Amino acid sequence: MGKKVKKEVESPPKDVFDPLLIESKTAATVVLMLSSPEEEVLAKACDAIYKFASKGDENKVTLLGLGAVEPLYKLISHEDPIVRRNAVMVFGIMASNHDVRKLLRELDVTNSLISRLAPEEDVVIHEFATLCLAHLAAEYTSKAQIFEQGGLEPLIRLLGSPDPDVSKNSVECIYLLVQDFQSRAAVRELNVIPPLLELLKSEYPVIQLLALKTLEVISNDRETRIILTEHQVLDYLLKILETKEFSDLHVEALAVVGSCLEDVDTMQSIQQTGGLKKLLSFIGVSTVPDVQKNAAKAIAKAAYDCMSENRKILNEHEVEKYLINLLGNDNDGVKAAASQAISAMCENLASKRAFGPQGIPQLVQLLSSDNEEVKEAAVIALANLTAASPSNASAVAEAEGIQPLINTLSAQRDGAIANAATVLTNVAMQEPFRLNILHHGIMSALVGPLRSTNSLVQSKAAFAVAAFGCDADARNELRNASGLGPLIELLHSKNEEVRRNACWAVMVCASDEPTAVELCRLGALEILEEINLSTGHKNNFSEGALEKLLDNNLSQKYSQMGYLSSSNIITDGFYDCGQVQPGVRFLSLEELSKQELTDRRALIFVNAKPQNIVPVVEEKPQDTSYEQTNLSSSILRRGSREKASLTASPVEEKQELSGRRSSLSKGSTREKGSRFVADKMGGPIERDRLHDFSWELHISEIEFELKCNAVPIGKVKKGTFYHRALLFKVIADRIGIGCSLVRGEYNRAWNEVKLVDDSPQGIAGLLLPPQEYIVDLMFEPGYLMKQGSAEADRYKFI
Repeated sequence: MGKKVKKEVESPPKDVFDPLLIESKTAATVVLMLSSPEEEVLAKACDAIYKFASKGDENKVTLLGLGAVEPLYKLISHEDPIVRRNAVMVFGIMASNHDVRKLLRELDVTNSLISRLAPEEDVVIHEFATLCLAHLAAEYTSKAQIFEQGGLEPLIRLLGSPDPDVSKNSVECIYLLVQDFQSRAAVRELNVIPPLLELLKSEYPVIQLLALKTLEVISNDRETRIILTEHQVLDYLLKILETKEFSDLHVEALAVVGSCLEDVDTMQSIQQTGGLKKLLSFIGVSTVPDVQKNAAKAIAKAAYDCMSENRKILNEHEVEKYLINLLGNDNDGVKAAASQAISAMCENLASKRAFGPQGIPQLVQLLSSDNEEVKEAAVIALANLTAASPSNASAVAEAEGIQPLINTLSAQRDGAIANAATVLTNVAMQEPFRLNILHHGIMSALVGPLRSTNSLVQSKAAFAVAAFGCDADARNELRNASGLGPLIELLHSKNEEVRRNACWAVMVCASDEPTAVELCRLGALEILEEINLSTGHKNNFSEGALEKLLDNNLSQKYSQMGYLSSSNIITDGFYDCGQVQPGVRFLSLEELSKQELTDRRALIFVNAKPQNIVPVVEEKPQDTSYEQTNLSSSILRRGSREKASLTASPVEEKQELSGRRSSLSKGSTREKGSRFVADKMGGPIERDRLHDFSWELHISEIEFELKCNAVPIGKVKKGTFYHRALLFKVIADRIGIGCSLVRGEYNRAWNEVKLVDDSPQGIAGLLLPPQEYIVDLMFEPGYLMKQGSAEADRYKFI
């Protein structure tokens, strides 16, 4: 606005007006001239607007506001070549503005612009039409329009234009278009490779650069790489790398080399021609960071994934020493690229060994870098180096890498955190290093990663918990650091690996009672039960975790499952609160004991503390309020010497079948233990007088006395089936006799034992397998009833 636009119209024929000087002080007036029916006026107006728009972006916005774009759009297809040329020139200049491009897309100008690329059009039209298309191709919508309207073919043809501006605009437009995979496939079919290679010979660096950038993008497709190899593109690229004058092209040339080397055939070809040695030599002598970085990236591309033959070739050319040297570079980008290349080369065992002595200490140092990309790349390399490599894992520890790795667990990048957990897990495979890592507080450091929202971090953190959780101190640390809650949350994960590793970690952490109880309190048991009900979510660790939780929280196991095996050893703190209903939270002994006295069934708990003085069997032990008394210490002492083949597992059974007869089968320990239990709980009861045995009133009196529903088993003087069975199980566990505890209905419970027959039978006098019996504790204490017999069923159910 306010700028003077002045044009002189050429002299008309004699039968018309004399020459007229058209002068305007505002752009608005010139924009109005775009609607003139006279071609000369249109041409001059377009020319004036071109000069006005060329002066800056502000003028482009002014013209847009004056509505110049719509009439100009009509003029790019005008029949007069000069008008058409000038209008296209204006579009080429104005399209650099974002708002102008937006309107051009709405007007769908691409089709008209593509039409201006015809061979018969003026070279100036080619220049500015391709310039306009290059501006438009920077945005996705216009990319699609140019592709769909057939713009690639004329653009590729114009790569060979003698005008450098046309070539430059065309290759730039193609470079932007091939960012989309459809265009990459299309240019390959349209034979774009030869003209691109010709542009590498251009005297204009910008054209060479754009050609290399385009080659880099299209070489991501394997089919294109094959064609590039057929056209001996590596010869072109190596010549560029060997020419110092082309140093500004070395970065992009190396990027194309990296893509081409992904193919084994190309790698073998460059090796045979000596090109690989030249390339590595070039890497060794170059001091340009971007060149070094792209060289490392080229090696990484060649070595990644299933390119085992490529890795072998690179190893034979001692690529490891080049990469280790790059780790010491001052440039962070070079360090990161070198670390990534090392990661890729680790798939080759010889390379993995070669990197260890010198590479690992340098990578450990990079863990303390302030650059997060460097830190992540270094720890990923260490994860690959230490995988299934005890020597490299040792090298990490010896390079004092444990503390930096634990620090990396709180890094900003998820990849760094996940791989730090992996390295620590790999190092921990060796016991001395595992203990060292534990002393550095690994479990507390893993709490943060367990809370991550990234599934890879969650998975690796849970795996690390499983690796370190076998140590009791580690479990205590995790529990005290509030790490069990986040771990349990991972059981809900929809990611199979996260869920599996979380189940594994829970199974390991449930190895001691305090941790198992806390896991159950936090809801792990219910979640695992839900997982195991789903065929899609269940896994070996989920089943093992559930079993481990219950085996180390016997009170809850007995409450939920109504069964304790002979390997489930009852210890102090066990309590029987009856069968818990599905969906009802299992309460701790502390929570239950704080509840007000109610008329519901009393819970029975065990707290036995054997005394130093051993009373005789006939003596009744003295009770204390909240302790079960001696449980007949003489039985405990003597039974531990006399126990034999009451077995808990097939291994124990095999050991006991060596010929020694069971003392229980003789009756000594069994009968004395049974009589002790019966005497403690009110003596034998006649079957037909069972209904007169008023044990309920007795228990209620104890509850009233204690003002609590929790009754110590030592206070019980009148006990029914489930009291006696519990006490017998407690005694049997303490003297080492295999004995299970089974809950029945209607206050019934019983003990199952396995016994070997006294006399050898069968072939060659071998003992028969142990038989399962139920111990009578109510009617004839010590009497054994064979499992499945009528009398056993009557004891359990009638």
